[in-house]
Amino acid sequence: MRPANPNILGTQVTEEGTNFAIWAPAADGVELCLIDERAGRILESRFALAHREGPIWHGFLSEVGVGQRYGYRIYGPWQPERGWRFNSKKLLVDPYAHLLAGNLHYSPEIFGHSASDAIGTGDPHIRDDRDSLNFVPYSVVTDHRSRPIHRPNISWNKSFIYEAHVRGLTLRNQEIPAQERGTYKALGHPSTIEYLQRLGVTALELLPIQHFLTETSLHQRGRYNYWGYNPIAFSAPHRGYAASDDPISELQGAVDALHSAGIEVILDVVYNHTAEEGKHGPTLSFRGIDNKTFYRHIVDDFYEDVTGCGNTIDTRRPFVTRMIIDSLHWWTNVVGVDGFRFDLTTAISRSDNGIDTYGPLISAISADPILRERKLIAEPWDTAGYALGEFPHPFREWNDAFRDAVRQFWLADSARGHSNGVSDLASRIAGSHDIFYFRGPTSSINFVTAHDGFTLHDLVTYENKHNEPNGEDNKDGSSANRSWNVGVEGETTDKTINANRTHLKKSLLATTLLSSGVPMITMGDEISRTQNGSNNAYSLSINHDSESAENFLGGYALSWDLNDEEKDLFESVAALARIRSTYLSGVFDGFFTGEFDRGTRRKDLAWFHPDGLEMTSHSWQDSSVRHLAFCIDASHNQALYVVINADNREHTFALPNQAWGDSFRSVFDSTARVEDFNPLLKKPSDATVVSAHSAQVWVVNRITT
Repeated sequence: MRPANPNILGTQVTEEGTNFAIWAPAADGVELCLIDERAGRILESRFALAHREGPIWHGFLSEVGVGQRYGYRIYGPWQPERGWRFNSKKLLVDPYAHLLAGNLHYSPEIFGHSASDAIGTGDPHIRDDRDSLNFVPYSVVTDHRSRPIHRPNISWNKSFIYEAHVRGLTLRNQEIPAQERGTYKALGHPSTIEYLQRLGVTALELLPIQHFLTETSLHQRGRYNYWGYNPIAFSAPHRGYAASDDPISELQGAVDALHSAGIEVILDVVYNHTAEEGKHGPTLSFRGIDNKTFYRHIVDDFYEDVTGCGNTIDTRRPFVTRMIIDSLHWWTNVVGVDGFRFDLTTAISRSDNGIDTYGPLISAISADPILRERKLIAEPWDTAGYALGEFPHPFREWNDAFRDAVRQFWLADSARGHSNGVSDLASRIAGSHDIFYFRGPTSSINFVTAHDGFTLHDLVTYENKHNEPNGEDNKDGSSANRSWNVGVEGETTDKTINANRTHLKKSLLATTLLSSGVPMITMGDEISRTQNGSNNAYSLSINHDSESAENFLGGYALSWDLNDEEKDLFESVAALARIRSTYLSGVFDGFFTGEFDRGTRRKDLAWFHPDGLEMTSHSWQDSSVRHLAFCIDASHNQALYVVINADNREHTFALPNQAWGDSFRSVFDSTARVEDFNPLLKKPSDATVVSAHSAQVWVVNRITT
């Protein structure tokens, strides 16, 4: 074996063969293992990588090309008490692999330590000498390179994000061929694109597609990881979502189709931990290559776990930062995605002394000339820390303060029969200046629901979580949901309750879509998708029908066969998205001042009592207030007037006087069906009756001379 190029980690295919290179600084030796199958038998050919440049072992094999399966065996000390867990009996996935083949077989052989069962029971200090060759997935040589990407490049102030699961989004779409439903290819199908366009979506944010595995304990309970937050290969598309043998090309095609339709693609990426779990977990890749470098340790043999998944990737290490940057470049330049939502971003921001949002990895991403042009979103917390508002430009952040304030106003106050007032809600509607004051309102990703938690429908249907299918005694998932069942736990035939639930759903969506910041909704909220009361539907049953109670009555997937109520909710979201793009996108670049402008003789944002007069300081401090109106100056001759009433009774609002506009035209009412909606025309100071649990939107027109 001749030397390869050590500067290109992973594999690189040439006309003569393939370069192989792997970073393993503490190894005593490295073997490249080519995997082939003949007559139903797995055959392994081993090649010692005799060439080394610093920490990088490398070699070139002629006549090896695309499609070759391979792995690594790493030789070194087995000294768990010092953090070393080398075990050459375990075949390892290349951290730079772009494709994996085969499945993980849950058996004792996959563990580096001596295990007696498929969940790793045993002494983690005793080395296991059983070979894992026949039990683990293999890396695959690929040759997909950087390519021209024609991006929509939608500005943040015009963005509307739709969070979705690759499989769940299209699994039930009958317009797509059966073998393609729930796949990457289906994402680019005309019917999928038309659906997103009709909704007004500008960005599709996909739950993790990095190749992931099911946790050993979850598999033991007869379930599998559905969401995908458990990666083993950071730069490889999950093969289970592919309709073909070429997931990369398939994914590229879907991205290109979405781009042609003006829709960006954002990936939810997991760089904070891996599927190797804690010290009783399997040895599949990183642990066997360099356990001490890849993972954070409190002491040599004790993993620091701020992810809740058994381990935490150590981004203090220069190579780890390089590996993640290289991975992000590959997704950007080869696949063509437009941005990333970083799961548990504080976990990859930790220094020796806690969270450092200006640490090595975040700083490297922020300064990178390729990545800084992409959409970057932080989830500003992990299991041990919280850093909302602390990430540097160009990062945006999931704003759970928005989520909590909106839920509190519309739902939690009603559930408890009292109010916290409107001050906090107004701050969130106005862009959360108190949090993002030095970065601007588009730093806030505004959401009421996401993949983890209740769906929108369940938020107004259940006060308590119902996570029993996960097999964790309903102890998983948050118990602090700020939800309200409107009087009955679960589904009901009561027409009044169902009507109030519908009004609340529309009002919650209106608040999200018409607030300053970047709105995000999660898949199915536009059609009342339900997970049967689960607020942690991360796993599905291996052995039960997809519509079973064990699988949340099928609520993990989007329904494409809609009844009239579901169609109406969809059209309500579409209407709100049109209102936002027509009147508000141009004014959400910066924070509102709320000050009188001598030139326009009006304020850019003003807040109103039901009597049509501006709010006073006393009203802001009154905790009993459960209704509010505000006027956003949209242009020289138009404004948008929004009235929200979370009270259990209707309220009459006087529209503002002529100083604010010459006429008012209604464009949305959460109590009205979209197809039946009749716009009203009113004069300044006229009255409008706002029903309980509802919102109204008015366009204010001004006569200009």
